[in-house]
Amino acid sequence: MKVNGKIWTISDKDGRKLFGKGPYTLLKFIDETGSLNQAAKKMKMSYSKAFNVIKDCEEGIGKALLIREIGGAKGGGSELTNEGKKLMEIYEDAERRFEEFLETLDYEI
Repeated sequence: MKVNGKIWTISDKDGRKLFGKGPYTLLKFIDETGSLNQAAKKMKMSYSKAFNVIKDCEEGIGKALLIREIGGAKGGGSELTNEGKKLMEIYEDAERRFEEFLETLDYEI
């Protein structure tokens, strides 16, 4: 029998969930596409939902995760801040370590 689980970050202040697989994937798609709107479409999520996911993460962490360029001739776009990139790296490392740990948990009944 195997043990499974998920990993996410929680707020030091109130213990609420801040960042996990969903927000990580959203940031990854923003990094790939340069657009919050395109990332939301890839995740089959409304733009407003994606915007709120990022906003909630930024408020909880206290750091901007995106640099937003509004409208203009090229239609605007988004790119990750250094903090956004660092958060992704931290999550990737924590997830890798967690998966390695889970592999050590193998039980017989």
